[in-house]
Amino acid sequence: MACLILRGLTCPYILHDFYTMTTTPTELRLLAADPQQVSFPDEMHNSLESLDDVSPPNEESYSIKQMEGVVHGQLEERVRPYIDLVDSLRMTGIERDLSLPAIAVIGDQSSGKSSVLEALSGVSLPRGSGIVTRCPLELKLRKLKGGVQWHAVISYKNEYIEFNDPSKVEGHVAKAQNYLAGEGVGICEDLITLEISSQDVCDLTLIDLPGIARVPVKGQPDDIAEQIRSLIMKFIGKRETINLVIVPCNVDIATTEALRMAQEVDPEGKRTLAILTKPDLVDKGTEKNILDIVRNQVIPLSKGYLIVKCRGQKQIDDRISLEDATRIERDFFRRHEYFSCLLYEEKATIQCLANKLTQDLVDHIKKSLPILSEQIQKQLWDTKKELGSYDIGPPLDTQKKKFYLIETLTDFNEKINRLVSGEVVNEENLFVLLRVEFTKWKGHLDESKTEFHKIMQEVVDQYDLKHRGRELPGFSNYNVFETAVQKLVVQLRNPALETLNVIRDTVQKQFTEIARNCFSIYPFLQCVSLNKIENIQSKQGAKVEERIIEQFNMEELVYTQDGIYFKSLTENTSQDVSADNFSSYDCRIRYPEMLRAYYEIVLQRLADMVPMLIRFFMLKQSAKMLCHEMLKLMDGGNVNEILKEESEVSRQRAELQNRVDRLSNAQEKINNFY
Repeated sequence: MACLILRGLTCPYILHDFYTMTTTPTELRLLAADPQQVSFPDEMHNSLESLDDVSPPNEESYSIKQMEGVVHGQLEERVRPYIDLVDSLRMTGIERDLSLPAIAVIGDQSSGKSSVLEALSGVSLPRGSGIVTRCPLELKLRKLKGGVQWHAVISYKNEYIEFNDPSKVEGHVAKAQNYLAGEGVGICEDLITLEISSQDVCDLTLIDLPGIARVPVKGQPDDIAEQIRSLIMKFIGKRETINLVIVPCNVDIATTEALRMAQEVDPEGKRTLAILTKPDLVDKGTEKNILDIVRNQVIPLSKGYLIVKCRGQKQIDDRISLEDATRIERDFFRRHEYFSCLLYEEKATIQCLANKLTQDLVDHIKKSLPILSEQIQKQLWDTKKELGSYDIGPPLDTQKKKFYLIETLTDFNEKINRLVSGEVVNEENLFVLLRVEFTKWKGHLDESKTEFHKIMQEVVDQYDLKHRGRELPGFSNYNVFETAVQKLVVQLRNPALETLNVIRDTVQKQFTEIARNCFSIYPFLQCVSLNKIENIQSKQGAKVEERIIEQFNMEELVYTQDGIYFKSLTENTSQDVSADNFSSYDCRIRYPEMLRAYYEIVLQRLADMVPMLIRFFMLKQSAKMLCHEMLKLMDGGNVNEILKEESEVSRQRAELQNRVDRLSNAQEKINNFY
């Protein structure tokens, strides 16, 4: 009986821990090979028969189950907290932001993948030819303590279904796949989650992926193989994922597509575990080759290989239960001429696979947690920073929303006033831009002097030939020179209006930029403010244009104060000219200098007057009118409509806030775990 008990357990080292046997797993295997050498503690002798009264394998179930209960209890105490932690992190939705430790199951079609998952979960999953798994299936197995009823939950998209009948699993999974991937043989990347809580499962989470296909069948797209490959690589390429590769014993492992894909993303095999299935189909004479593979001597993997025998189609047709199939599997390996040794090397049976997967997953989680915590902190920092660039948005309370609107409009008005007062509010300094245009205007005036002087000299030189009437030589006609000045000054009007238009565009652009920044998420406010800016600038522009034209009309009067004129004449002739000595001034000879002196006065007036008109009406008055118009929105306006946000901005802010919540929640769970 002792030998049978030892051989009936897949993890003798845990048995050693429980019964305080001072031996190693290797020594246990040696002892198991020779039952006469086995010694037991006193408490075991009371419950065991002599070695001569060995019961048939199927009659040992009570002792085995008793010890296996202890095994599962110890496993649960060690591993359940880690698996629960990852599952709780997954429930926060954190996988939208980063990858969590997981076990992905991959294999060719008809490799026995579904059979392995059935054996681990204790329930029947969809079977058939071709693509059976058409959506990623997250299989959460949760071991419950005594007397609790079997329970399952399947969830996908907005569906959430609870049920207590294991026989309904296959139908629910098939229905979910049809809902997500459509009727037929197409695939879909949307995840289906099936959580099974039972006394008869281990604590484990697996992700079943579609079987690898090479040739499309009827109803499948031509690129189905590439679609499946892309979906599988999306999961197994993550360094947080353990890749569980299912390979039938009756195929050449070197040509297995599933193992090749795993090697592609995990060249050193550090996170790949291979499972050999269908050992009963091994060709005679190739058993030793299988042993070499399982013993990691053909294609080495850090996690190695295991071999299992699950229900075949005939056993399913004969309605062999999964529990009976587990006993048949154990008996198969125990009695096999070549593979019995693998049972004692802990490299065979579904139960050993379950224990190894659980332990591997926990080890993987332990190694991943520090990195995961660091990733969460970094993403949380970056997300909070990005969220900080968004306006916090209006409050829900109506009264608070009114105050929020006042604050929003006040902020806009303050920025407009700061802009007008010379502060840098936008990226470009408005007054630098204005000064550039005003300098260009002054430069244009200075350039006009050359043409003015040339024309006036010609008028003087040709006066007697073209303009002298009945007067004697030496007497001039003032009207002739006045008309010449008027015509030349009028030519400056269009450049002045061009300066107005450039500055109007500049001011409007700066006002508009402030409006877009202040009201970026409020379409109504942005639309209203931009319309008001356009209308005010248009009206003010027309007003300034009218004033400029008036100014040039006034310049036709050819007037200035005598003192201003004599001062300019002195500066232009280097002679002290005043009212007292002007009568002796040689006017006939000095006409060019006199005209030049007056033109300097005109240019000085225009050089200042045009910028002052533009600044006053286009900037100062426009800003005052705009601020007043915006505040009028408070008079009876619909606050909800005014503060209605742009849907995309609102969505982005909500997504960032949700991400902060997810990351914060995940960080808190990890911190509380330690």
